[in-house]
Amino acid sequence: MHDHIAKYSGKLVADGSAQAGQIAFAAQDDVMDSAGNRTLAALAESVLSRLNCLALVAALPSLPFADLLIRRTVGHEHEIVPRDTETRTFLHDIPVVRSDELGSAPAETIAALLGNRKGIVVEGIGIIATGALTVEQAYINWSSVFHSTYIKYLEDLLETGFMLPGEKEMFELFRRDLLPLSADGLEFREGPFADKQIILDEIARVGRYTVQRRLVDSFFGNVSYSNGDLMYISQTASSLDELPGCIDPVPFGNSSTVGITASSELVAHRSIFETTGCRAILHGHPRFSVVMSMICEEKEGCAVTDCWKDCVKVRILGGTPVVAGEIGAGGIAKSVPPVIGRTGSAIVYGHGIFSIGMTDFRTAFQGLVDIENWCREEYFRLLDEKWLKP
Repeated sequence: MHDHIAKYSGKLVADGSAQAGQIAFAAQDDVMDSAGNRTLAALAESVLSRLNCLALVAALPSLPFADLLIRRTVGHEHEIVPRDTETRTFLHDIPVVRSDELGSAPAETIAALLGNRKGIVVEGIGIIATGALTVEQAYINWSSVFHSTYIKYLEDLLETGFMLPGEKEMFELFRRDLLPLSADGLEFREGPFADKQIILDEIARVGRYTVQRRLVDSFFGNVSYSNGDLMYISQTASSLDELPGCIDPVPFGNSSTVGITASSELVAHRSIFETTGCRAILHGHPRFSVVMSMICEEKEGCAVTDCWKDCVKVRILGGTPVVAGEIGAGGIAKSVPPVIGRTGSAIVYGHGIFSIGMTDFRTAFQGLVDIENWCREEYFRLLDEKWLKP
């Protein structure tokens, strides 16, 4: 158990989501085990002892976006409701606890909220998340909350501007330190591939790149390759940087039940392969692309209320089509394939990017990088135009 705690503490630092030295995990099996920041570890143990789950992580995010969301709210709202697909699907909403609401028994207050949620934000402490059965689940849920609050803050900031003392200065530091994404230094095999082991190795390699270059958060995202008869696709809920042993071969004819463990986007991947004739598909959730996909200039007078699934309009962001659709076997499998062949990539409302390669993953990966860089620049351009222009 202690090895798992060390592993996922390290991943929170490596992926840049939590501050080193401000992370603690607790896990209980036969005995309670914890590691990390002493104050946070004591709190984690106290909270976990009141819950019916195996693991808990408490960590201070690397960016203050979650705390700023709490401080920016009017009144005393007790939840954050981001609009991205992952929050809607996995978190629903994110409860918040203000520092003055913790009282004399903070562990009891926190445990009461975590009893029916996967993660919460506690002002001044950070994000706290649980894992029902594993330490990995606690890490995944923490990362999911970090992803959602990051996106929610960027979206709210563009809508309302800076509202708090020092907020603008903080954001300028964040913006200054945000380097452009790049595929430089990465090696890709030249396709097409026919050998099974080469396909598995390349999928695992590209999945690892996608995490290392921060094109995904948590376990979100998937990758696949077609050799004509079989589609090889990452399993559902698999971490893209740990794909060996987590890649399913699925016949195109649906003649096998092996696909039941495959990614929830299996149907969409199959349809993209069949529509475009491509060999490689990469799906990631880079944050600025998610934010920009939800910004629409035609909302006024529009009768659509559930834009994420019901909008039929194909919008364009930097030459890339943006479509709506439910995840899984729902709308994405119908909305993405007809448009992705035009440019090699498509953005899904609130959900991220699908990018294809005709023979290998080089073009697919570069597509994610280029689109996210464009969306990042466009976000800052809109922010400057709306709130920072003299």
